[in-house]
Amino acid sequence: MKLVFAGTPAFARVALERLHAAGFEIALVLTQPDRPAGRGMKLQASPVKQFALEHGIPVAQPRSLRLDGKYPEDALAAREAIAASGAQAMVVAAYGLILPRWALGALPRGCLNIHASLLPRWRGAAPIHRAIEAGDAETGVTIMQMDEGLDTGDMLLAERLPIAPEDTTGSLHDKLADLGGRLIVEALELAACGGLQRTSQPAEGVTYAHKIDKAEATIDWREPAVVIGRRVRAFDPFPGASTSLGDETIKVWAARPDTDATAAVSPAVPGRVLSVGPSGIDVATGQGVLRLTELQRAGGKRLSAAEFLRGFALAPGQQLGAVPVTGHDAATTARS
Repeated sequence: MKLVFAGTPAFARVALERLHAAGFEIALVLTQPDRPAGRGMKLQASPVKQFALEHGIPVAQPRSLRLDGKYPEDALAAREAIAASGAQAMVVAAYGLILPRWALGALPRGCLNIHASLLPRWRGAAPIHRAIEAGDAETGVTIMQMDEGLDTGDMLLAERLPIAPEDTTGSLHDKLADLGGRLIVEALELAACGGLQRTSQPAEGVTYAHKIDKAEATIDWREPAVVIGRRVRAFDPFPGASTSLGDETIKVWAARPDTDATAAVSPAVPGRVLSVGPSGIDVATGQGVLRLTELQRAGGKRLSAAEFLRGFALAPGQQLGAVPVTGHDAATTARS
């Protein structure tokens, strides 16, 4: 089966690699325009474009696919390239552009999307982050027949994947990318022999994985330790959970609730450093104690707690983040 592939980041490249290795003819690749990246902010090709160029696959990089949008010339050129490709279907994986009606219906078998969740849970832009943040026990990949809605199309294949207690968005991303690559090959092989069945998504259980905002990265120490710990994992590698000590910002890359400390320590102000040692930095939260085990100073490297403490003076009693305002403090502030 001849295909058009639309995708941009590493997640999509894995699927493209699998399709190419399975013998599918990739007639055309659509990917986002080159973006500035790195310290020199030089233009860099997306992972998908890099693979396509390495294997002699034609590439188109429209800024938009909307014929009535800001770049109609890009959309028109893309439409002509897709029509000329002779492909039967388009595979879409983390492309980053909205596909308008004309694109969804441009090829005989339509557009198949690789979505990193068990639909209808976590439709939208950040399903991996949100699954970890919510404390989900499992996630998975859904191969979906795309329609004009936001991840609302019929399901073609799905497979579950447990979320390990130590999984970060980075580690879970790699597992799901591998699973997605395998499932899309399976789906297209089934489609070729008429064995692919469409199932409507359930009306119940719909949740939306809104795009991650950098503002979410700031730790609110008033929250329970288990909730903060999940967010630390969900925001690794982007945007990275962070807190402050005075004027300095510190990234927290690994942390876990400390059940022993929770039982032994009396209630303390959320964000207060309780103890410091090679195994970690214990911090009071709104409920329980969180042990920080990997940290980073601005401009520095990610370090274990022991390495971090060798270059950073941190002591029990210091306050991370803003001091929470108590009822008494709030009343005092209001009168002043």
